[in-house]
Amino acid sequence: MERVILHCDLNSFFASVEEVRNPELRAYPVAVCGNPKMRHGIILAKNEKAKAYGVKTAETLWQARRKCPELVLVPPHHGEYAKYSKIVNEIYLRYTDLVEPFGIDESWLDITGSLHLFGSPREVADDIRNTILKETGLTASVGVSFTKSFAKLGSDYKKPNATTEITRENFRDIVWPLPVSDLLFVGRSARETFNRLGIETIGELAKSSRDMISAHL
Repeated sequence: MERVILHCDLNSFFASVEEVRNPELRAYPVAVCGNPKMRHGIILAKNEKAKAYGVKTAETLWQARRKCPELVLVPPHHGEYAKYSKIVNEIYLRYTDLVEPFGIDESWLDITGSLHLFGSPREVADDIRNTILKETGLTASVGVSFTKSFAKLGSDYKKPNATTEITRENFRDIVWPLPVSDLLFVGRSARETFNRLGIETIGELAKSSRDMISAHL
């Protein structure tokens, strides 16, 4: 039986928790950051409204404010983020005991052995998203696939609050056109190496010689 893997990614997690704590923030572009009164620090997370202005994680406060002068800055509450992460991972355990957290806001779920209890893979993914929203007020995007790496690409493919299935029938259509840097663990150095070899997309990497790639990495 082919494995069924979900990758669940809580959308704009820190900022979303702040909006649950203070619903009035939902009307504004919001970023979680270092101490704005001291005028230092970086953006740790941003909501969808801030993202629309081009605000990015890890940029400085002054850069973010230049893009979005009305940006509302809030300090982080790490204890709250840990609490919500625990709640959500306990939701995942209702569907399978094979849960692998990947940071505070992402987890892989292997639902191969429990799929028959809950419906189709998409139905399980949608049910998980709806349960998270109902019980926590947070949204999640879920990728469904037959490998962990493809499931993670699926959760990144459409946000927020969406399910994307990457199957053996459609993976070339969905995955091959994506930038090679979208692959898990392809950072700046690996991307630059690939680009020097003329590899810009995941599809171009898939068609490349394994020996040639090994020689350069």
